[in-house]
Amino acid sequence: MNLEKLKYPIGKFEVPKDITDEILQKCIEDIASFPTRLRQVVNNLNESHLNTEYRPGGWTIRQLLNHCADSHMNGFMRVKLTLTEEKPVIKPYLEASWAELEDSRDYPIESALSILDGIHPRWSTLLKSFSLDQWQRTFIHPEQGREITLAANTCLYAWHCNHHLAHITTLKESKGW
Repeated sequence: MNLEKLKYPIGKFEVPKDITDEILQKCIEDIASFPTRLRQVVNNLNESHLNTEYRPGGWTIRQLLNHCADSHMNGFMRVKLTLTEEKPVIKPYLEASWAELEDSRDYPIESALSILDGIHPRWSTLLKSFSLDQWQRTFIHPEQGREITLAANTCLYAWHCNHHLAHITTLKESKGW
């Protein structure tokens, strides 16, 4: 498998041109079910597996799981900020640097899985409660220099869940785990 396919096993994220209610409902489902789906694919992995890079030069599965916890904490906070403030400027973070910190590189995965278990039900419940107007609320991403709607952000995080899940399932298939 080529490096680009290993990096983006489900393809690069693209915001749907027309974000329909059906698309949003599917995205909410993907976000809600992510912790369960993730636990199912990592359930039988041992320490050696967890310390394996999902692609050459990529993160280990352990780092990937901790990245998901970090990213999804930030994602949930961005939603809450956007619902309670007018066009907040979000705080980006250096995800690659965070992945090299001790709590991402060498720490047991259960705390990351527990974080996801706690955030995702709250996040999906909040998303299910949105009015039509709330989907169009925006935050400003300073690195990208643009406004992002909560609808587009929800699509992005659903993709993010499936993207990283595919990293793990692709590696497991290639290794015969």
